[in-house]
Parts: sequence; C-alpha cells; structure tokens
Amino acid sequence: MSLNLELKTQDKKLDSSKLKNLSLRDQVLFEEYGVGEKVNLPYEKIHHAFEYWAKKQSNALAAEHKGKAITYGVLDKKSFLLSQLLRHHGVKSGDHVGIFLERSIEMVIAIFASLKANATYIPQDARITPRTQLEYIISLSEIKVILTLSHLKAKIPEIDGVKVIAIDEVFINSDFYTESNTTPLTLGSNDNCFVLFTSGTTGAPNGVKVTHKNLINILMTRPGNLGMAPGKKVSQILNISFDMCAWETLGALVNGATLVIRDKSIQKTVEKVDIVIATPSILGSLDAEKCKNVKVVAVAGEPCPRFLADRWSEFCNFHNSCGPTETTIVNTVKAYSPIEKRLTIGSPTPNNTVYILDDNLTPLPIGEIGEMWAGGFCVSNGYLKNELLTDERFKPDPFLGEGHYMFRTRDLGRWTEEGELEHFGRTDDQVKIKGFRIELDSISRALESVESCKQSVTLKINSETLVSFVRPLDVDIERSRKLLKELLPYYCDPKLILSLDSFPKTSRGKIDKRILTQKAVKQLEELE
Repeated sequence: MSLNLELKTQDKKLDSSKLKNLSLRDQVLFEEYGVGEKVNLPYEKIHHAFEYWAKKQSNALAAEHKGKAITYGVLDKKSFLLSQLLRHHGVKSGDHVGIFLERSIEMVIAIFASLKANATYIPQDARITPRTQLEYIISLSEIKVILTLSHLKAKIPEIDGVKVIAIDEVFINSDFYTESNTTPLTLGSNDNCFVLFTSGTTGAPNGVKVTHKNLINILMTRPGNLGMAPGKKVSQILNISFDMCAWETLGALVNGATLVIRDKSIQKTVEKVDIVIATPSILGSLDAEKCKNVKVVAVAGEPCPRFLADRWSEFCNFHNSCGPTETTIVNTVKAYSPIEKRLTIGSPTPNNTVYILDDNLTPLPIGEIGEMWAGGFCVSNGYLKNELLTDERFKPDPFLGEGHYMFRTRDLGRWTEEGELEHFGRTDDQVKIKGFRIELDSISRALESVESCKQSVTLKINSETLVSFVRPLDVDIERSRKLLKELLPYYCDPKLILSLDSFPKTSRGKIDKRILTQKAVKQLEELE
C-alpha cells in the first residue's frame, strides 16, 4: 500500500492540506474515488458538434416523429434560417428564447435555432404548464421571443413586447427569411446554453443556468454519451422541460445518431430504438420482453429498484446514474451487471468530483455516510436571478481551488471499498420518528428485497407515522412486514404498507409523492 500512496501523492489533483483530518489511507482514497478521469473536450459550443455531423452526413436521418422525418442537412438549414429570424426580431447573444411547445421535430429545430443565434433557450411543455407559471418564467427571464406551434398559440400568455412565433407557420414558405445577419457572436463555452426550471412544487420555480461546457462534458464523453453514434437510434420519451430530455435530444444529435420522438406510446417507441434514457418509474412501466432490441439503458431522476436493473441488464448495457439539474443531468454513472453484489450510483463522470462531507464541509472517512457535494465541469452557473439561493447551494471548492465551485446536492451517500457511491436518499428524506433518525429510502430498499416487490416508496405522513407503498398489487404484505422486522429497527416499521398496481407519475416521469401522500392520509383516516 505504501507504493500506491507514494504514486498517488505524486499525481495529486486535490489540495492535500484540506484532507489532513483523514488518515493517510483515506486521504489517498478520498482523491482516488472522488476525482473523475481528466479528458479534453472536443468543442467550445454544443451546437458546433451537431454542425459537424450536418456537414459529414447531411442526408442521414436526424429525427423522426409521427411518420415524419428530417435529415441532418435540412435540420441544419432550417435551424439556421430560424436563427436569423430570431436575430431579426432583436434576439442578441445571451438573450433568453422561450421554447414553449411540445415534443416534435419543430422542437429540435427551435433548440438549434436558439443556439445558432447564441441565445439561451428555455423549454416548457405548453400543453401542461400552467399559464401563471409561463407568465412567471417569461417575466423573470425577460423573454422577448417565444417559439411555439400554431395549435398551442392560445396557451401562450399575451404579454406586451413579447413576440410569439409559430414555427410550423413560418416554414410554410421555406424562403421566409434569407437575410444573413453577420453581427459577431461572442459567447464562449462557459456561457449559458439553456435554463431549466424546477417543478416549483414548493413555491416559485428556480431556473438553473446550464452552460455549453457543462453539456459537452457529459454528452460527449464516456460513459455519458452512452455509445450514441451514426446508425444508432435514441428514444425521446421525456418531458421537454426535464433536464434528462437534453440527454436524449442533444445527446443524440451531437453524436450523429437518430432521435426517435415518441407520440402517445412510450412502449412502441422504445421497441424500435437502440438507446433509452428514462426514470426508473417510466422504465418500470414498460414490457421489457418486447424491448430486446435495446442495447443501452440509462436511468436517473429517482432511486432505481435492483429488480429493475437486474431485469434490463440481462439483455442490454444498463447504467444507473445520479445527479440534480444543478450538476448537469447526472454526475455519477454506474455500468451495472447482475453479478454485482450491490446496485450503486457509480463514480464521478470525467472532469468531475464528488466529496462526502459532514455539516462543516469536513471530509469524512471512506465508508461513512455524509452529504454529497459535486465539483468540476458539471457545476452549473447557479440560479437565474436568485443570488441568495445560489450562494446557499454553490460554494467555492476548497479541494480544487482556483476559482472552482462545488454544489450541495442534498443527497446522502458513502464510498464502498470498491470506490463506488452508495446512495441513501436525500437529506430532506432523513426524518425523525420517536426520536430516532430514519432514512426513508432504507425502508423502501428493504421492502424491494421481497421477491414479489418491484418498487417501493416510503413517506412520513405526520410527526409519528410512516407509510410505505409497494407495487405491484399482489406483493405479499405479511412477508414484507416480517422482512422489515428482520432487517431494520422497530422504529422503522411503517404504520401501513399499501400495495398498488402502479405508482402515479409526475409530468417528468418521477413518482408523484403528492398523490401518494393523499392516498396515505385517506387510508389513515379510514383506520381511525
């Protein structure tokens, strides 16, 4: 071990003076486990990668939807023409452009048009986003131009000074605008590519500013590129305002693949593609037997049941991933095999770091549970016009130094001896019952070890009551209770274990805990 210690310290990446509270062994492992591979990025801006493929394979299929298709060459031309129209209407470098529509080929055109105009795009699904939220986003972002579709124009708020353009109406005449605006474009890789707004379930949504560099680092390096390449088909099944949609959409088109945009049926879309990106809840709703064509799957957004990982990894390369929007889609990835003794979230992606720290931001020894802080190229530009929250969640990185920042994920984790991260839920899922601190996810994972259980979620309903949900409907509840008593302390025993055929999902494909809470409250009231 002494030789390895010597070799590692010669190639140090972190400030060793900040690790002195750790043993020498843990100092070495804190760096070895926590620092991702260093790689060079191939482009300065994300759309430059798309433009490379548009020139190299102009006749290749870029995207298909509802029986329609568009080639790389035509997508490049149409997005350029639309970018010129945006600039004609006063869009300048760094301005925000609203992309308020639905999944479609026009959505892809709008994304690259905004990028070619050096603007920052803000995606929202106009079908389901409340008008008040659209108004809030328009006002906060100072949006002057909104791209949409003609049948959705009525859903866009009418605001003085805001131009609404229906893309499908524009392209009725392909020569609608051919003047070339040659004003120099000056944005660089550290400038914003898009702003993604949180769901806003606990108040006004926060806009996360994601840069070109952030995206290139995950979408164009391994394992984040997921093997996307010419000849591969990638599904687009997620909500357009969800950060994982960028993984699907931009990931496919900056790597030369074909994007298959779903209509109503996720199942039918997945049955004809090679690469799938989804939440565990969405993946769990699919019939895996009909999806043997799939070669690569990546899940993120919520904890993945091991049953699901085992099922899909039987016939494809399965990646379990983790990372909030603020760390650019995901910042840890695990290529999982059924022979693994545990399902982890892996290790940091290239050019990124993960630190396990205590409440005082002090490094914790290997194997101890603490809060995960993320550093490196994944760290986004903070929140739009919310300096207070930005200062609270983004801190100067004392380990990398030199102007780097790290982000407080609020996820709990620890390093295994193999150098992988075990996820233990979120700090706000750490609750107290009868004076004991409990991690809700630990109860759910225990329930998922029951043979018939495919997925579980546990909620704290009031100061003293836990309720767990399991699926499918025929999960053996008595067996579940017995196993919990064997695996966990008595105070982890939920008041109720309720079985459902399926879990309700949010528009972003995650478990809708709000609806489950309502069901739990109703069941508790019926018991009284």
